[in-house]
Parts: sequence; structure tokens; C-alpha cells
Amino acid sequence: MTAVLETFDLKKTYRVGKIDVEALRGVSIRVDAGEFVAIMGPSGCGKSTLMHLLGAMTRPTSGQVLIEGQDTANMSDSARTEIRRKKLGFVFQKFNLLPALTARQNINVARKIFGAPRTPEADAHLASILSLLQIEDKLDRKPSELSGGEQQRVAIARALAKEPSILLADEPTGNLDPERAMDIINLFNDINAKGTTVIVATHDRALIDKFSKRTIYLEKGKIVN
Repeated sequence: MTAVLETFDLKKTYRVGKIDVEALRGVSIRVDAGEFVAIMGPSGCGKSTLMHLLGAMTRPTSGQVLIEGQDTANMSDSARTEIRRKKLGFVFQKFNLLPALTARQNINVARKIFGAPRTPEADAHLASILSLLQIEDKLDRKPSELSGGEQQRVAIARALAKEPSILLADEPTGNLDPERAMDIINLFNDINAKGTTVIVATHDRALIDKFSKRTIYLEKGKIVN
């Protein structure tokens, strides 16, 4: 199998006041093309930090992050932006929707920035995602007019609209009721079956038990299992 994501002795330290907080303390993982991997652990264990490093959103204090063999830790900001644009879809825990834009505009801006195809097939793909997420009637609302669960579903649609080769999702079902959460799980499983590599940081045991092929457990910034 071909590795699409690898980390080597990954460390991340944050300065909080006069104290150094070690969010990650030497994490080495490998994710192969087409895998569905879950990252689990208690709050504060480093899951979100690891996801942001895997997504080339920030730089490690030390260590390497390789996306399809390219070391993003030592790339320029513009080069990391290009990697994100071409390869990655990211579902943020805090949604990160643009507040002045409607849900539809948030999705379309992402499609434009990331160079997603605007073919009939791509439009049909997006329409099927919107239908499954049941947000077709919410597209003309701004984030402030949406519930937390609705914002979460818009954020998921935005990430999937570009048809990424790697999907990173940080607590994607955290704001959803069990029925909607299962819809998201089924959607992720479907895109994974079609070849997308899926990495999910989650507390959702149903997601892990039903679909994840491999689970990485973090505790205090280190892999424990």
C-alpha cells in the first residue's frame, strides 16, 4: 500500500503565559491510501492538534508531516496552501463558516478556491450530498441563522464538495443527533469505499465500531495503542 500521510516523531508545544504546554510528544503514524482511520482519546489529549498538523494548517515544533511524500513541516506557507487546495478536505470542529455569507455561498466559495470541478457530474455529486445532509432548504441562510447541527452539516458539505483525495474530520458528529450522525457516518463510508482516505478525530463510538478499520488512541500527546 502507498502511504498518503505519515508523521515522524511529531511534537507540538504551545506557550501559554510563562508555561510550555506539550500538545504532542513524539507521534509517529502512517495512513495508507484508502484507509478509514479514527483518532480517539480524552479531551486535551492532542487530537485536534494532530488533525491540524496532518492538514498542513500549522507547523510542528519538531518532527515531520508527509503528505504523499512531501514534507509540509518545511514548506512555505504558499506551498502548504497549495497542498490543502489540491489534496485535502477539512471538517473543522468549530465549523469555520464565513459569517457574512449564506450556506450556499460558503460552499461555492470553497469550490472555487479549491478548484473543484463545475461539471454536471460534480453538481449532481454535490446535490446528492446536500440531499443526504437534508440542508437543501437551508442554503440561503447565514451561519447565524442556522443551528449548530445545521452549521456542522454545511461544513461537511463544503469539505466534500471539492471531492478531496484525503478527508480530515474533527468531531464531525459532535453537534448532531443520533439519526443525523448515522447519516454522516454512512456518507463517510460511501466516499471511503470510492477511494477517499478518511481520518476522523471523534468520541463517537458508533462511528468507530461501524466503519473505522483502524483506531489510534492518544493520551497526553502520545500514542498509547
